[in-house]
Amino acid sequence: MKRRFDNTWAVVLAAGNGSRMKAAAGVRKQYLEYRGVPLFWHSARTFSRIARIRGLVFVFPEEDLTAMRRRIKDLFKTDDLGLRFEVVAGGDRRQDSVRNGLSVLPRECDAVLVHDAARPFAPARMVQSLLDELDNGAQGVIPVRAVTDTIKHVDGRIVCATPDRSRLRAAQTPQAFERTVLEHAHELAEEHGWQVTDDASVLENLAGLERADSCEVRCVEGDPANVKITTPEDLERLREPKTTVPCTGWGYDVHRYGGDRPMVLGGVPIAGAPQIVAHSDGDVLLHALMDAILGCIGQGDIGTHFPDTDPAWDGASSAILLREVLVMAEKAKARIVHADLTVIAQVPRLAPHAAQIRRTVANLLGLDSGQVNVKATTEEKLGFTGEKKGIKAVACVTALREI
Repeated sequence: MKRRFDNTWAVVLAAGNGSRMKAAAGVRKQYLEYRGVPLFWHSARTFSRIARIRGLVFVFPEEDLTAMRRRIKDLFKTDDLGLRFEVVAGGDRRQDSVRNGLSVLPRECDAVLVHDAARPFAPARMVQSLLDELDNGAQGVIPVRAVTDTIKHVDGRIVCATPDRSRLRAAQTPQAFERTVLEHAHELAEEHGWQVTDDASVLENLAGLERADSCEVRCVEGDPANVKITTPEDLERLREPKTTVPCTGWGYDVHRYGGDRPMVLGGVPIAGAPQIVAHSDGDVLLHALMDAILGCIGQGDIGTHFPDTDPAWDGASSAILLREVLVMAEKAKARIVHADLTVIAQVPRLAPHAAQIRRTVANLLGLDSGQVNVKATTEEKLGFTGEKKGIKAVACVTALREI
């Protein structure tokens, strides 16, 4: 029989104790954060992408209820899913938590999804396939995966039998149900004292009391990504894979002539050159290089880290400051692979010093000389450098950064 359920709600079960995970991670597993939000919120986002889902019921431990109501409201303020929602306390057993979730569904709700918050990666297309199967006449639908391991029936340490795994499937959530059928099944479960581990089991037990075809549970293909975070080892699934990406930083610095600092460029003293006005040693080339490195790691500029108001850096060697910046880069998991440096000045003439500057900078960076380029140019007697009032430098640094 073809029909359509247009007012579906999802019950997100986040009421478990998760004692093993709490001992390992310090919080219940449903509250673990992944990409900046709790695990249960990832499932909520998935449900919000399915047009016929109209609302969410979040089920939390009773002692956390007040705090989690505030948390849900805050999450909706910053990430409005466009759905109605309810927050309710769970029970002692999973089936009690489901029953509590069902009790707050609005009257117009005609189908319900029941989902474990510890499965944050359920894909929307799989959820849609569950609802499509409900439309095709099923009272209950579950996602399943083929069992790849050989399964044994055991009694203590004794193997009793080996079932045919071709007929075995591992069940996942969310599981989809016609709302009235699931509510009726849970009423009978309470009346008869059934102990079940998922909601499909409630309908299976119902089939033993009533006509089997009136509470048929069908299955659709589950998804390998729809894993359940159960043990501390499963936390590794939440760790983002590390990726190495190229990044580029650009640096610029300028100093006036006429001070009392002898000119140093790239760590190399330049004999006979004009003296520099500077707080540190005035190495304009290393200053531009440091700014470029800081640009690669998003750490501001050298004025932020080595302000000219700090007497600790008065007359300091820029090579020492560069080592500090390289430590910052290492902590940010950035590896410098190339530096292209240009000095702009009318005087002094830098061609005789370029090779030595290149070798010195390469040594300071721990690179081969082929990974460093040093150029010098004038501005054709234009501007303050052309008028021999000062010197400037620019630097472009390429790095590989693990993120």
